[in-house]
Amino acid sequence: MIAVIQRINSATVYADGVESGSVGKGLYILLGVEKGDTEEDAMLLASKISKLRIFSDINGKMNLSVNDVDGEVLVVSNFTLNANYAHGNRPDYLAPAAPDEANRLYEHFKVLMRSLTRRCESGVFGADMRTELSTDGPVTIVMHSSVLRGGKR
Repeated sequence: MIAVIQRINSATVYADGVESGSVGKGLYILLGVEKGDTEEDAMLLASKISKLRIFSDINGKMNLSVNDVDGEVLVVSNFTLNANYAHGNRPDYLAPAAPDEANRLYEHFKVLMRSLTRRCESGVFGADMRTELSTDGPVTIVMHSSVLRGGKR
């Protein structure tokens, strides 16, 4: 499982032209589910992200988590994070989990984030989505559950 985490001032996601989630200061998370990912992968990511100290303290040092700043979270599914771009110029999408399994784990991740943070909104799995966001920093971190399990990217 892969997550691209951005520190934001605000973000909104529209699914099929309809607003499905909007948050203020906090985190914008793109989540990609790969074949073989499990609920443990979702828990490892959610736990680490909720504690990730990437917000500035009074001294300007990144020392605070999303919870420390009473921040909010917007999660959007994104299968293209798992693209294989090694050969040719057209990426293949053989690594993402099957849609039913990917959706199940995406929903599980959202439940975990809702339990670990003050507020978590989301996009709609499989929908045509458009996002608007105001990044802060910018601070962007790519996180792989395999690394949290002690493996390599």
